Amino acid sequence: MLRGVEQRAVTGSGEDPRVGELRAAVSRLRRELAGHPAEFPDRAVAEDELAALAAMAVSGVPEVPRLRRSLLLIAGSIGSVSALAAAVTDVRKAVELFGEPPGRT
Repeated sequence: MLRGVEQRAVTGSGEDPRVGELRAAVSRLRRELAGHPAEFPDRAVAEDELAALAAMAVSGVPEVPRLRRSLLLIAGSIGSVSALAAAVTDVRKAVELFGEPPGRT
């Protein structure tokens, strides 16, 4: 067995449960963002990155560096919108299911 490689169970549908968590968290944040009445300068950035995360979740197990990049862009673009904080946190937690960033133990 390879060291550092974590095995994950798949659901009855064959989907990695982490991908399902990511898909659900991204979907929630997309809905909340769409329903949020305030306009802010980087809203389009957040929408684009959420679309990218959704596409990655559909295609299977996403690339962790790309997930983290998208998360940073989303947090940077809508992090100050307190009404969306819980949904952003859910996306962060879903991304973290794919592993810790390099250098963290």
